[in-house]
Amino acid sequence: MRFIIHQIVVLVMYLNVLLGMVGPWQIVIIVALALLFFGGKKIPELMKGLGQGVKEFKKATQDEASGTANPQKELESKSE
Repeated sequence: MRFIIHQIVVLVMYLNVLLGMVGPWQIVIIVALALLFFGGKKIPELMKGLGQGVKEFKKATQDEASGTANPQKELESKSE
């Protein structure tokens, strides 16, 4: 599933480079292609996975910003 999300992100980045800026029509085209490729039933699952990925990313950046001084200690506490 992460591979599919990665491919969509690469497609958006490619369109951004190719067209300069992703505008409303490009977003409509991407959504239409996603609906054709995945179907309407699979899209909510993909968005849920994308949301979880964003949540994990935010949590990781907040942990990094808070200055985790000893990552080894953190790993040990998680394993217990």
